[in-house]
Amino acid sequence: MAHFAKLNSNSEVVEVHVVNNDVITDANGQEQEQLGIDFLNNLHKTPNDIWKQTSYNTIEGEHLLGGTPFRKNYAGIGHTYDSERDAFIPPQPYNSWIIDEAKCIYVAPVAYPTIQEYTDENGDEYRYLIDWEEDNLRWIATDTSSDDNHYYWDASGLSWTSYTP
Repeated sequence: MAHFAKLNSNSEVVEVHVVNNDVITDANGQEQEQLGIDFLNNLHKTPNDIWKQTSYNTIEGEHLLGGTPFRKNYAGIGHTYDSERDAFIPPQPYNSWIIDEAKCIYVAPVAYPTIQEYTDENGDEYRYLIDWEEDNLRWIATDTSSDDNHYYWDASGLSWTSYTP
């Protein structure tokens, strides 16, 4: 099946439709995006709608099945199509996050923590519940053993530091 994203005037994805591969395959057996666009515009009787094909198996610039990645990311409602990059880009989650050009996703200005779990003195394993704190531009966490234990990620020391919120 082929997937097509409908774009509004700001190039934001407002719908995603599935089209049978037979519809977009030409007489030579080659997929043609324009055939899908024509089909959708005829189906919806909207000749001026803007459609872009998207790959269900493409995420962060990689094809999940080993094929050729297509437009960096599978389009979802709220994503934006960037014509210069020929890519679908998910929404920016925080103002401080910047675009990773290779993956066309937004990433935090501080790398995600390398330590997400720990083992206590009894040998029990716990995970940190990690979230981004935009006001202080840092990763924060609580450990799963107690909501009273708060930490922030020290990116330079690659460790969690306890703090009181």
